[in-house]
Amino acid sequence: MIRPVYVHDLAGLAAHARRIRAALPERVELLYAVKANPDPVVLRTLAPVVDGFETASRGELRRLAEVLSDRPPAAYVGPGKTDEDLAAALAAGVRRIHVESPAELRRLGALAVAAGTPARVLLRVNLPVAAPGASLVMGGGPSPFGMAPAEALECARRPPAGVEVRGVHAHLASGLAAPLAGSVAAAVVRWAVAELGAAEVNVGGGMAVDYSDPAARFDWSGYGRTLAELLDAYPRLRLRIEPGRSVTVYCGAYVTEVIDVKRSHGEWFAVVAGGTHHLRTPAAKGHPQPFTVHRRHGADGPRTDGGPVTVVGQLCTPKDVLSRSATAGVVGVGDVLVFAMSGAYAWNISHRDFLLHDPPVFRTGDPREVAAGWAARPVRP
Repeated sequence: MIRPVYVHDLAGLAAHARRIRAALPERVELLYAVKANPDPVVLRTLAPVVDGFETASRGELRRLAEVLSDRPPAAYVGPGKTDEDLAAALAAGVRRIHVESPAELRRLGALAVAAGTPARVLLRVNLPVAAPGASLVMGGGPSPFGMAPAEALECARRPPAGVEVRGVHAHLASGLAAPLAGSVAAAVVRWAVAELGAAEVNVGGGMAVDYSDPAARFDWSGYGRTLAELLDAYPRLRLRIEPGRSVTVYCGAYVTEVIDVKRSHGEWFAVVAGGTHHLRTPAAKGHPQPFTVHRRHGADGPRTDGGPVTVVGQLCTPKDVLSRSATAGVVGVGDVLVFAMSGAYAWNISHRDFLLHDPPVFRTGDPREVAAGWAARPVRP
């Protein structure tokens, strides 16, 4: 038995990031949201392509300092920032701190004055912009994220000492197709410029990723054209976006081995090494993780009949489901399964200490080659 392995395709990641950058107007700053995948190899691969990194914790600030000591974070975001968090952001030289509330702004001002370091901020605003069809909504209604438009206007008019208000941040939803993402961005920009006179606007991320169709991709070219039209309308505007999942999700694969195959009450189950304590995405998102089957050399153990199969892990809970598939074909003991689209919100959001199983191994390369090499090894008796 080989321990499950995460494989990062760094060449594929770099090529995908370059395509995104090429599809965007030159005046749009592309920030990578570190929360999606903070693996050092991912950060190093993206560093030459993106314009900066968005961080959301002191841990992410430390990770970025360790991996890219010459790249101060472009943004520091998130609700519930403590004084220690804000002080760390100031000390790290973060270019823009995204402020979530009037109280947070006052605390930041006091810390900036004490440190003798001006805090340059964007005000996160919860604008009443509809995002029908979004998979995750964080604005447009009651929410812990951001401040009401009237509060933001008051903060901009009377900022505390030590604070320079540069503009607006609005991340209102995730799972947005390109046309909807473009219309949301346009609505945010129009409000920020008309009401606040903002010179800088960060319209967030949230670009859609379709786990049911790994070949489908967000229409970056169409989105780029919409942003170009916005910049034409507001030629002095500094515009930023901060995608995470849509940048790295395709570069990672989780590769593991089938331990057991069984039939229960008429349904097939394949039990694999590892599980959702390694790859939390399908449980968190409520979807089947796409996977392919690599037949194991010399495997002669139990196998399914090619019908629908539920792939589960080793945890003592019925929620440990990685995927349900009606099209996987025959799955047998010893076979190697490659779970695609595991490059974002995967290992880094997993409940890795549940049952204290061994962690997965990490390596770089082509996941298909890794799986093929694994499948070519004889099954141990």
